[in-house]
Amino acid sequence: MDSTDLEQLTDSQIVELARNGNKEAFGVLYQRYVQRIYSYVYYRVGNAQEAEDLTGRVFLKAWQHIERYEERGLPFTAYLYRIAHNLVANWHRDQSRRKEIPIDDTAWQLRSSAEQHPEHQLLEQERHEQLLAVIRKLPPERQELLILKFVERLSNAEIGQIMGRTEGAIKSLYHRTLIALRAELAKLEEKEQQPKQEHRR
Repeated sequence: MDSTDLEQLTDSQIVELARNGNKEAFGVLYQRYVQRIYSYVYYRVGNAQEAEDLTGRVFLKAWQHIERYEERGLPFTAYLYRIAHNLVANWHRDQSRRKEIPIDDTAWQLRSSAEQHPEHQLLEQERHEQLLAVIRKLPPERQELLILKFVERLSNAEIGQIMGRTEGAIKSLYHRTLIALRAELAKLEEKEQQPKQEHRR
């Protein structure tokens, strides 16, 4: 079976072949998910070279332990993200520092239509930047949750497996994170309103 035939298979079918030592099958999994894993790692470490190295290690580790992989109702990507999560955590420990997760503008692209009025686009961009500034103030764990939820678009169950928490704990953390975000945005709006009120006086 060549790579073209393999690409027609589902992840579960390809993983089964890889578990039996089929390197070409694992190569297809690599091609499917390397960009997503690199993106996740990059947002966590903020360095392209380190991200490339860690991404390579994620897939090497996945291949070395593929025969022990068990499908538990979650996609294969959850297994890859879990490995990446652990390697990034070790990387931060090795660096002896906790680095804020850099969430750049490419992670939170605004999907404005081409026909939208330029003034509306400008206002949306300003709001977008304000949101990013607030997100960057959150603890690294909460930033990671938002990356997995909105950038990687994973389910609570998948995020729970990656972060080593129950699905319920992820729901609770997500709820608290949204409350914190709303509170910070409300403070920001209040500050913006103050100059306008003073000007009216």
